Amino acid sequence: MVSMNRRTACLTILATAAVAHASFAQSQSVLGQKFPDVLKVEVRASAPNTFDFDVTVSSPYDTARRYADGFRAKSRDGKDYGERKLFHDHANEQPFTRDLYGVKIPEGIRSVVIEARDQQFGYGGKTREVALPGR
Repeated sequence: MVSMNRRTACLTILATAAVAHASFAQSQSVLGQKFPDVLKVEVRASAPNTFDFDVTVSSPYDTARRYADGFRAKSRDGKDYGERKLFHDHANEQPFTRDLYGVKIPEGIRSVVIEARDQQFGYGGKTREVALPGR
């Protein structure tokens, strides 16, 4: 009976240690993310030379003081075509999708880069380059 209790105690300790390690590893990866990442972009033409974007962003470190506060569509060489500002955190909605409508993009531009920003560090993180439909 005593050996069974020791075995149970050892298994409980090992299970607790595994959960603690997994939680620590997850918090390290969250803390290590400096910028929000763009995970997915859907784009459609809404008028001649005008496009609408649905952008999915991940910012797992969301806090009231530091959160993903915007994203933009830009050319490869850095010309901004449109930006969506976000005015509150999305701590309970990760990842989240928001739209950016009515972005005018000159003829001849075949794709744009979508990138997200946060309040503290600005733009950075994973971006997505998307082809513009009909071009």
